[in-house]
Amino acid sequence: MKAHLTRRYKFSASHRLHSDAMSDAENAATYGKCNNPFGHGHNYTLEVTVSGQVDENGMVCNLVDLDGFVEREILERFDVQNLNTLPEFAETVPTTENLSIAVYDILQRGFRLAHLERVRFEETLMNSFEYAGEKQKL
Repeated sequence: MKAHLTRRYKFSASHRLHSDAMSDAENAATYGKCNNPFGHGHNYTLEVTVSGQVDENGMVCNLVDLDGFVEREILERFDVQNLNTLPEFAETVPTTENLSIAVYDILQRGFRLAHLERVRFEETLMNSFEYAGEKQKL
């Protein structure tokens, strides 16, 4: 019997949306107030959804294992950080779409106790972002 589990985590981080490949005018036009040279911050809510067979203990995976992995690999890496300064965004604008991809990739590479379905970020009351990996073409 396959089931899905979604777990929520919270962290805060700042970023500036700016591309060195564009002029200041292009950055301002593309990113608006999010191109502020001083950056801005968000209190992110991250949802991680995994799936799998329900085991003999009645679980898709052990929450302690999932929480520990997310704490070590995601929260310790991104909480109270300026995303622009992190290696994940050395060549990528730290939009929340790109943050979703980076977090998904980290989880996909390292968490093997259940199948990673998707990650979802709430950035503000008005903005949320979801990423479920690259789907193979048939």
